[in-house]
Amino acid sequence: MTNSGADIPASIGADLLEAARSLQDETVELRRAIHAEPEIGLQLPDTQAKIVDYLTGLGLDVTLGRSTTSVVADLDTGKPGPTVLLRGDMDALPLQEDFQSDFTSTRDGVMHACGHDAHVAMLASAARLLSENTDSFTGRVRFMFQPGEEGYHGATYMIEEGVLDGVDRAFAIHVTPSYANGHFGSKGGPLLASADRFEITVHGKGGHASAPHNAVDPIPAAAAMVASLQTIITRDLDPTQSAVLTVAHLEAGTTNNVIPASAFLEGTIRTFDEGVRSTIHDGLHRVATGTAANHRCTCSSEVISGYPVTSNDADQASLAGEVAAALLGPERFQALPQPLFAAEDFSYVLNEVPGAMVMMGVCPDDVAPEDAESNHSNLMKINESAFYSGVGLYAAMAMAG
Repeated sequence: MTNSGADIPASIGADLLEAARSLQDETVELRRAIHAEPEIGLQLPDTQAKIVDYLTGLGLDVTLGRSTTSVVADLDTGKPGPTVLLRGDMDALPLQEDFQSDFTSTRDGVMHACGHDAHVAMLASAARLLSENTDSFTGRVRFMFQPGEEGYHGATYMIEEGVLDGVDRAFAIHVTPSYANGHFGSKGGPLLASADRFEITVHGKGGHASAPHNAVDPIPAAAAMVASLQTIITRDLDPTQSAVLTVAHLEAGTTNNVIPASAFLEGTIRTFDEGVRSTIHDGLHRVATGTAANHRCTCSSEVISGYPVTSNDADQASLAGEVAAALLGPERFQALPQPLFAAEDFSYVLNEVPGAMVMMGVCPDDVAPEDAESNHSNLMKINESAFYSGVGLYAAMAMAG
């Protein structure tokens, strides 16, 4: 990473980290309360209530969302300076939790399996920490508690309601058990992929399985598409570009002696470049149509656009590295060598204002990072012991430069 050119205040160091450590117990308590009562999507009233209750009395200007149960809280130091947005996402996943603990999800089929409960708890504690230290920095901090990250485009609702108005830069943390506990990593440019969904329906003509010549069988066409779609990656793209196209669901037929009238495929497209993304979209329609025609079928194909590429501003990513090194020590921050194929709707924020997201390791003590249950696992377990580091980094990024 290049140097950001920002001055790191002397207040970012051992004293700030110790102040964050003093909030460790209440950070863990809030995280566990949210974990035990997870909610999905854009309407998260119980999670919102817990956040508002925690923020009450901190001297923040709190605004509740109109179209979602978002929470926006502003902290004004009363001194001229930038407005820094800090974001934490609130929602859980439709997944049955199978890891047992004192705070296991009490709601069937719903689980905080991506660490958003940790994001909210660390951000709320950072709000407390910053509200108690307004003499140490200038400007304003906006705390963005966002519903609907898991596929609901929650950030776009908050942007439409003005969460980015007047914001100069933005910062977010995302936890992962796949990194060493309390260690952080990021990079300038693309950090996470775009994520689109595609659907293809192959139309043939049904008939008796013993007389395929009297039917138009969509199954061979669908099977051929699974392989043919991969030629978009291997032949349409520059070999130096990375992308994934996965057919994850194929469905056709009802029994052994009936040729169905149609077959259905769907899957995901992941890229790190908007031009590559467009090339794959165009190629998918072309290959699907041509492969169907080669089997005397027709088809309909659709790409449902998901989140764009999550791309960090180079200077803000460098700033995050410098701040992390000053706060935690240089050994606790790593410049990531390559982006990850996960996706995030913080991308919408980064498309509007300069900012950065960093990954925070929360690997349990009893396993190696490569063996830990990953995000979105029904057995995901995160290490809470370094939450204070995330609280401190949130606060330090608001205080820096």
